Amino acid sequence: MKKVILVDDEQSVRDSARQWLELSDFEVADYADARVALRDITPEYAGIVLTDVKMPGLDGLAFQKEIMAIDEHIPVVLFTGHGDIAMAVEAIRGGAYDFVEKPFDPEQIVETIKRALEKRRLVVENRQLKMALSECEGIDSRLVGTSQPMRDLKKEITHIAPTRANVLIFGETGTGKEVIARAIHNLSLLNKGPYMALNCATIPVDMAESELFGHVSGAFTGAAGKRIGKLEAANGGTLFLDELNSMPLDVQGKLLRALEMREITPLGANSPRPVNFRLISAMNENPRTAIDEGRLREDLYFRINTVELNVPPLRERLDDIPLLFSFFLERTADTYGVVAAPLGPDGLPLMMSHDWPGNVRELKSLAERYILSPLPPKERIAKIMSAKTGDTASQAVGLRDQVALFERHLIQESLNRNGGVIKDVIDDLGIPRRTLNEKMTKYGLKRSE
Repeated sequence: MKKVILVDDEQSVRDSARQWLELSDFEVADYADARVALRDITPEYAGIVLTDVKMPGLDGLAFQKEIMAIDEHIPVVLFTGHGDIAMAVEAIRGGAYDFVEKPFDPEQIVETIKRALEKRRLVVENRQLKMALSECEGIDSRLVGTSQPMRDLKKEITHIAPTRANVLIFGETGTGKEVIARAIHNLSLLNKGPYMALNCATIPVDMAESELFGHVSGAFTGAAGKRIGKLEAANGGTLFLDELNSMPLDVQGKLLRALEMREITPLGANSPRPVNFRLISAMNENPRTAIDEGRLREDLYFRINTVELNVPPLRERLDDIPLLFSFFLERTADTYGVVAAPLGPDGLPLMMSHDWPGNVRELKSLAERYILSPLPPKERIAKIMSAKTGDTASQAVGLRDQVALFERHLIQESLNRNGGVIKDVIDDLGIPRRTLNEKMTKYGLKRSE
């Protein structure tokens, strides 16, 4: 959509310009006061600004300087009277895109805005492309996994991170929702701002409002001093609310109002305070279930789910287990200053056959217990996993399945080690090309991955 912010203190000028622009298929937001318009201008704004020069309060030249401080690549087109042309020329020297003299020619304005919008579109697209390219490697270091579900998730994250869109993440307990929230913040344009995280399930009900919105001294019994709430503390950055469906419904209503008005009023205060942050929320259940059971306000749900990310459970991305387990082993070994013992022959098949109700968190725990176990390495996985389930028999894996899992792992590791070069993989594994092709097809392995 072709977006235009129109600022002029004269209602008749705004009405006339808006009518022409909307007939030309532009999306117009008009303001009588430049100070109000500034609230909606961010580095992610994909449109242009059309503004009068002479206005009370913040005039056009000062307004232009404020816009350039936000993003110098947002095109600003000025309305000028005949006597203001010298001023408009000065503004162009200072970075304004163009000026249009009053009384304006509607067709001239439309053509000028089209050129300015095309310039802005190229800037935004180039900026997002650079962000995506520079952070592709970075996201792999934050989210470990090469399975198809994880590649799809990383692609979504890389796409939406540079925007300021609210994100709702849902997935089972232990799937890594906060890791994803931090990755989005780190890859966003807000990464220089604060990252504030709050688990709504851990807040006492009577303290939820104070925790979110803060309070002034004497607001309630025990409020001896002033407290800054999480919403205000996250100003200019990202606020992550985990288990949002555990928040009391009345507090959910106040959160909704804060998101819509972009302001909060601390407990005991009379004046609202402006806030501007990106909200990332997370739940461990389907939001519709929470709405149907009366634990989540539907109007809040529609406000927070501009983008929804569904995190796959570990049982749906078993291919990531060897890589994840190795990653956790190395980190744990470094933490405790020990050498990681190699995995026994039964270890990987046992892990691949487990359904992982605790997901990645459970796998991380297994790696930590493996490192610290006094048992011989070949016995550790079986003993630890049988102790967790209380059922040794249920962990048994047939010989054929063990061989298949191990064979697949060996081929995948060789592909990774040799950069997907088939000739080198053949030499590495000592098997004919036809056999390798058949097994890669059988196990769904691709050299490009």
